[in-house]
Amino acid sequence: MEKVPRHVGIIMDGNRRFAKKLMMKPWMGHEWGAKKIHKILDWSRELGIKEVTFYAFSVQNFERPKQEFEYLMEIFCKEFDGLMASDKQKELAEKGIRLNFIGRLNMFPEKVHSRMLKLMKMTSENSGYNVNFAMAYGGREEVIDAVQKIALQIKKGEIDVDSINEEVFAKNLYLNSDPDLVIRTGGERRTSNFLTWQSTYSELLFIDKTWPELEKEDYLMAIQEYSDRDRRFGK
Repeated sequence: MEKVPRHVGIIMDGNRRFAKKLMMKPWMGHEWGAKKIHKILDWSRELGIKEVTFYAFSVQNFERPKQEFEYLMEIFCKEFDGLMASDKQKELAEKGIRLNFIGRLNMFPEKVHSRMLKLMKMTSENSGYNVNFAMAYGGREEVIDAVQKIALQIKKGEIDVDSINEEVFAKNLYLNSDPDLVIRTGGERRTSNFLTWQSTYSELLFIDKTWPELEKEDYLMAIQEYSDRDRRFGK
């Protein structure tokens, strides 16, 4: 491929529909979806992609049925505990993988919140490959939170109103990194409040397969399509 994206954002949609196909409880599809994340990370590293952002849990997802919500929280804890195991920590360090969680993290139960903070601290010295998980995330919410942070800085006299520009605003977002490509699985054709500011010039690609059904050839085809596109950035 002539062009490989530096940063890929992924909207992981279709877990519940996948579970229904297998005659399972709808929320059980999330466990299959969690396994797919590990494969995507391996494929991305093979391609030389330096950063991946997964849309894992939106602010609106907190409104899901209690049983599904609790099931998801247990999956998060299980996956996070696996990443904190000594052998996995060694692997993350060797591969230079730095984990980052973005969003209103304090909305989560303490058992989930504390694990996220611990993982970020444990991998903070790793470099070369950034993996971001958008948790309790919303693009509009991110913009509002950035505005509030800037307003507080103005109130404290730390910055002047006239100094606010795109660079200043971006630094106050949860994530100051723009994805070159945003992929959404599950067949829907919308970005659903994902990286609203950062994805302004992102290439968008929609895949009909549900997230757990995504295979390596599908991912390679997505990257190839990105490589074939001519990005002009309005010029």
